[in-house]
Amino acid sequence: MRTYRIAAIPGDGIGIEVIAAGLTVLESLQRSDGGFRLDVAHFDWGSAYYGKHGRMMPEDGLATLRPFDAIYFGAVGSPDVPDHITLWGLRIAICQGFDQYANVRPTRILPGLSSPLRDCAPGDLDWVIVRENSEGEYAGVGGRAHRGLPEETAMETAVFTRHGVERIMRFAFELASKRPRKHLTVVTKSNAQRHGMVLWDEIAAEIGRECAGVTVDKELVDAMTVRMTLKPKTIDVVVATNLHADILSDLAAALAGSIGIAPTANLDPERRFPSMFEPIHGSAFDIMGRGLANPIGAFWSAVMMLEHLGEAAAAGRLMRAIERVTESGPRTADLGGSAKTAAVTRAVCEALAAVPA
Repeated sequence: MRTYRIAAIPGDGIGIEVIAAGLTVLESLQRSDGGFRLDVAHFDWGSAYYGKHGRMMPEDGLATLRPFDAIYFGAVGSPDVPDHITLWGLRIAICQGFDQYANVRPTRILPGLSSPLRDCAPGDLDWVIVRENSEGEYAGVGGRAHRGLPEETAMETAVFTRHGVERIMRFAFELASKRPRKHLTVVTKSNAQRHGMVLWDEIAAEIGRECAGVTVDKELVDAMTVRMTLKPKTIDVVVATNLHADILSDLAAALAGSIGIAPTANLDPERRFPSMFEPIHGSAFDIMGRGLANPIGAFWSAVMMLEHLGEAAAAGRLMRAIERVTESGPRTADLGGSAKTAAVTRAVCEALAAVPA
């Protein structure tokens, strides 16, 4: 039997609830599959850990995680800890520490769900947003000076390297080449950002000439928001910077029906380190502990994790079970229903029993 070591880090807020739900579904899946086993280790890192220890994870956290095959992550963020501490102390620390430079966010309208876009049906919106996940606007380069004085200054420097841009472009082109439409949109802002984003454009054009089988177009990030809402059928794979893709992927999730359904894979494509899989909805402390969280994003992230581990058949079964439940219910409030997290979790487990192996 194939065994995979999974590090589960629920983190904060509803992350704790949806990762528990995801592990329940994965347990049901592996029992019925019989071909693989997930050896799950649980880590209580996050804002509560910070309250006790003054840091979001132990000093040797990355060394602890390195032997695992994948990381299943919930959310980070708490009202009583500054966001830059929670994010940089855990999620970004893992992403950058393990060079998970490709953030992949698929978006489509699942069966039974509707888009806020008029006349947009399942099949009309089927995108993958590839986010550069290691540098760009979130490189962490900058500083503050003259604090508290009238001349106080803060600087945040976007960093674009040829190495970083080349590898995310190659990843995006390869991904586009494997999809039926073979179309890639490069998002930029080189009209205003005349150094880093011009390099971004130039490298995209260079690699585009090597990948003749992929159709490429370029869109300014502000125009991209308009295109996503008015012409969704023209989009297939999108590659964008760390900041731009962060924003566009949240818009994409909302256009597909709810941010509660959206998954993410933080990948080290070379597989030197474990990759990390998480729903994108955040910690949502306003609904924490009430059983209202939509677990679909965590389930779909588990699908991506199984695909990464090489368990394509199991991933397909879980995705079909998810689609059965989105089509017929139950649904949480963000999808127009009244079901709680536990009811959706049970429904997906029951659907798995009906989906052939």
